[in-house]
Amino acid sequence: MSGMTRAVIAKGEGGPDVLAIVERELNAPGIGEMIVRVHAAGINRPDVMQRQGNYPPPAGASDVLGLELAGVVETVGPGVTRFKTGDRVMALVHSGAYAERAIIQEGAALPIPEGMSFVEAGAFPETYFTVWSNVFERAGLKRGETLLIHGGTSGIGTTALKLAKAFGAKVIVTAGSAEKCQACLDLGADAAIDYRRDDFVAVSKELTGGKGPDVILDMVGGSYIQRNLEAIAADGRIAQIAFQQGSKAELDFLPLLMKRVTLTGSTLRARPIEMKARLAAALQANVLPLLSSAEARPLIDSTFAFDKVAEAHARMDRGSHTGKIVLVMEKQG
Repeated sequence: MSGMTRAVIAKGEGGPDVLAIVERELNAPGIGEMIVRVHAAGINRPDVMQRQGNYPPPAGASDVLGLELAGVVETVGPGVTRFKTGDRVMALVHSGAYAERAIIQEGAALPIPEGMSFVEAGAFPETYFTVWSNVFERAGLKRGETLLIHGGTSGIGTTALKLAKAFGAKVIVTAGSAEKCQACLDLGADAAIDYRRDDFVAVSKELTGGKGPDVILDMVGGSYIQRNLEAIAADGRIAQIAFQQGSKAELDFLPLLMKRVTLTGSTLRARPIEMKARLAAALQANVLPLLSSAEARPLIDSTFAFDKVAEAHARMDRGSHTGKIVLVMEKQG
């Protein structure tokens, strides 16, 4: 064993009040693993779903919540070659980020660029891995194309907005209020649609001269599945990454054929480390150089002390945030 750590678990299923801080033992790091003193951990929608009992951790994963973290390497296991004790790192994990110390896999870790804070780094891995995989690799967004992002003020939404603009795409977002639409415009979106007032299908087509967006990033599902098919451009690509309104819908697939649409979907958490390592290498080559500019870094909505994790989840539940909510451990730097 490599000592103890305080960590957050859900004692039962329900609201933020089921979250509890417990003491856990840490195993010694295995082949390709490292122990990290955690400084910050991003809070994501899958964490909320796990707390509610709707997203169980994959086989072999800890029940400690959290999918991303940033901190300092304390101990390296056998076979680790890219990092050493004292290095600042950020990492994607399948569980265990809401803790003062955590085990990470070298393949899913990245160095924290100079000038990037632990809070920003703790908000990086989950959304940037997800957006790069789905928007740029699977959906193939290219310079000059138009991306429609549903949920523009979410952590995924703000990340997709920033990266798409950084790589020369046009961006349309949907959001649920005039204030959220303005926040997206302030971040650089070319247009923002208040989905409570306007039909995103009609408006997105109007904004693209009748063509429709080339790529759609959707985490809503439900009725949006059909509407995305109606909105998408010919030869367009739809990347489905979640189903906040449900995964079932009655569909007319004719637009899929007539417009030669590619519909793709993926989840990240349970994917093998080899795939995550490949994504990490792509991010290191293509995205980390952009982080010298604050405009490409994660947008931070708010931070909460480790002991206030229930309050952090309550803010996520309210849906009023713009950008990432981050849990900050006692030790900072």
